[in-house]
Amino acid sequence: MADEADLPAALTRFIDLFNRQEFWESHEVLESSWRASGSRFYHGLILLASAFVHVQRDNTHGIAAQLRKAERALAPYPPEYLGIDVVTLRRSARELRDRAQAEEAPRGHRASWASRVTYPRLVIDPSRVRGDEPELAGG
Repeated sequence: MADEADLPAALTRFIDLFNRQEFWESHEVLESSWRASGSRFYHGLILLASAFVHVQRDNTHGIAAQLRKAERALAPYPPEYLGIDVVTLRRSARELRDRAQAEEAPRGHRASWASRVTYPRLVIDPSRVRGDEPELAGG
């Protein structure tokens, strides 16, 4: 069982910023750790944050494209990884992607994405960290 202090600082900072809907900033915080480690999981989280940047910019195509990539990156992971509920992440990404794909063709005036989306909250449950995740060794 891990404790939050044992978790990579970049990951905990990413989650803090993501949950404050500072999606661009959250993506930036995790990027150097992703590049250093090659973590596909981190890449999936970055793509998820990027999708919400597109939500804030009302870019329907960008939402769908980034969520598609996030789903692919997160697909190989178990139901929980680094204490994060991956099943719920993938499900909410798929549901929002389906909505965005259905709306990619212009249909007249509609409310902005930002006003129609419920933003997910990411939570780390330290008791569900296995301890052997490679990201724990690389920070």
